[in-house]
Amino acid sequence: MNFDYNTTRSELILAEYGRNVQNMVKYIITLPTKEERNKYAQAVIDLMGFLNPHLRDVADFKHKLWDHLHIISNYQIDVDSPYPKPTPESKEFKPEHIGYPQQRIKYKHYGRTVEKLIENAIAEENPERKAGMVQGIANFMKMAYVQWNKDNVADEVIIKNLRELSGGALVLEDNVNLQKVEFRNQNNRQNNNNRGRQNNNNNNKNRQNNNNNNNRQRNNNNNKQRH
Repeated sequence: MNFDYNTTRSELILAEYGRNVQNMVKYIITLPTKEERNKYAQAVIDLMGFLNPHLRDVADFKHKLWDHLHIISNYQIDVDSPYPKPTPESKEFKPEHIGYPQQRIKYKHYGRTVEKLIENAIAEENPERKAGMVQGIANFMKMAYVQWNKDNVADEVIIKNLRELSGGALVLEDNVNLQKVEFRNQNNRQNNNNRGRQNNNNNNKNRQNNNNNNNRQRNNNNNKQRH
């Protein structure tokens, strides 16, 4: 008896579609007329889309399916594709490395966004608009500081950092009040909630005890009046 092991079979070109799809593509290649090949190729495309539904979230997923069909056929299938036929060279193409930005961020908790906002504010010529931008940047810096460091911060620290980041070009008055931003620890919030529930329970118990005492007092008074 001869057994059909995976090690003796031909290599799966795109394993996510399985061997059955690959065998179907091989069969389509052997069909004598393009009309037949087109008909069966469309059926295989539909099956490939069904087997890999996640491709529906990819832009031009139909285009990708047709490219995969050609790849599975080792670029030998002769069909009327609605998209340009890929080449073996295009499969090996690698995009150029974009690289990482090399600019150094002075305060990571503010990020590059704050630095860009400061550059825009420095370039602003309208004094009234510039003042509003500076106030908004300072409020954003305070929020970013609290979220990053998980700690509260004094307005004086934000004003000092703004002056440093802008090279002294943007200055807020020392007595300015920034928006109130506080860090609230989740554990503290839970503890406060527990204390609130405990206080409510204690209040309910006290009310119940007072009601019971009042009822006993009325019963005693009633009994004395009868005697």
